[in-house]
Amino acid sequence: QVQLVESGGGLVQAGGSLRLSCAASGLTFSSSAMGWFRQAPGKEREFVAVITWSGYSTYYAESVKGRFTISRDNAKNTVYLQMNSLKPEDTAVYYCAASSYGSIRSKSYEYQYWGQGTQVTVSS
Repeated sequence: QVQLVESGGGLVQAGGSLRLSCAASGLTFSSSAMGWFRQAPGKEREFVAVITWSGYSTYYAESVKGRFTISRDNAKNTVYLQMNSLKPEDTAVYYCAASSYGSIRSKSYEYQYWGQGTQVTVSS
């Protein structure tokens, strides 16, 4: 079956950096768009970033643009989220998701598979 396993979360001070990884199995990774979403306590899940199947195109939420970078390694079936200049408002559970559409997708319903999430906490 399809598995998406996130790692790399943790506690970091404001201004610091973290790199999240998501290892995928059981799906045709190289033809899937891969996205990152996050959910803070008491808030709805929100889109963070997406990368197309080829890796040539990316798209970011305005709140993270210029600070976060999404990338992928199709040889390793892994997608990454480099997070720099972290702010307390970035605190959330971060989820990796896969979309069979392959192209830029920013709505959660456009993703068929989800990981369990990894906690990111940014202290002020």
